[in-house]
Amino acid sequence: MSCNNNNAMRRHGPVLQLILIAISITVGCSRPETSTLTISVAASLQDAMQELGPAFERSHAPAKVTFNFGGSGTLEQQIEHGAPVDVFLSAATQQMDQLAAKGLIQNDTRIDLLRNQVVLIAAPGGASLNSFDGLTSSTVKLIALGDPGSVPAGNYGRQVLLSLHLWQAVQGKLVLAKDVRQVLTYVETGNADAGIVYATDARLSPKVRVVATAPDSSHKPVVYPAAVLKNSRNSSLARAFVAFLGSSQARAVFARLGFTTVVQ
Repeated sequence: MSCNNNNAMRRHGPVLQLILIAISITVGCSRPETSTLTISVAASLQDAMQELGPAFERSHAPAKVTFNFGGSGTLEQQIEHGAPVDVFLSAATQQMDQLAAKGLIQNDTRIDLLRNQVVLIAAPGGASLNSFDGLTSSTVKLIALGDPGSVPAGNYGRQVLLSLHLWQAVQGKLVLAKDVRQVLTYVETGNADAGIVYATDARLSPKVRVVATAPDSSHKPVVYPAAVLKNSRNSSLARAFVAFLGSSQARAVFARLGFTTVVQ
């Protein structure tokens, strides 16, 4: 604080002193906005975001977008532990609900963005498999599944297997993965005979075939919510990004990749 301010405090007393202290605290605690956004995104949206990120940057220069891809549960934990994230895109409502309950998102920015389907995959020349029931066959040794505790696709897969009364029979065959893309890789490389992923992941790879689509009644709806985080370093730009995800340009990209868009 300058000498002039000290003199002013002596002349005008404690009221002015309190005002100057309040101003000093406000200035010292404020955070300058940044033109860089950090977006934590479910792994199954990786291809879409790598296309949409540059498109957003072109229309919002000099904005820069960086992505953190992973299992939604892992991303949620990172946010809860203070990771500097501006926008969260989850592959399930559960993780977003938990952040909302802890007051970590801007509730008025939350939207349900996309839907997806759960499918069973296998290598084209792998084990003879034509249904979920076939997972109990002795020819299927290993089944890749996202960790149900942190990967929504794995949790949906668990729901499917429970609904079809297969969970107990196949538990000993399960290989748990950190995210849905790792499940895809396990099947592609032959490190698993089968795997449970989203339909959008399966269509990306010529190295796997879709064996069956899980009945909608066998699992909760696969919904992808998006929201701006409470501690975003540039709330206005983060809000613009979420709005962009609902634009006609973004919906066209999502549709091409096999997602069903929810927002209109």
